[in-house]
Amino acid sequence: MQVTLVHVHVKPEHVEDFIEATRKNHNHSVQEPGNLRFDILQSSDDRTHFVLYEAYVTEADAARHKETEHYLTWRNKVADWMAASRVGMHYHGLYPEVGQ
Repeated sequence: MQVTLVHVHVKPEHVEDFIEATRKNHNHSVQEPGNLRFDILQSSDDRTHFVLYEAYVTEADAARHKETEHYLTWRNKVADWMAASRVGMHYHGLYPEVGQ
């Protein structure tokens, strides 16, 4: 399983815009072949800090996500709303095991 945690810091005046745009990306992403999870998390301590938890069966599935129309639309839409560049951290998911 390929997991990516994407940390995003959003400008305060764009928090609600970011949430709505990211919800639309989420709704399409969870329908992609190979997608296991696509969670959107907002910090309890800092409303401008988000973590996107993306889990795909394979690295190829995760790479295909970045070629989808909905991802490209999201990426371009939210770019100017970010207070800093987003940071993606990649992990190999160990448990739960895929297929169980």
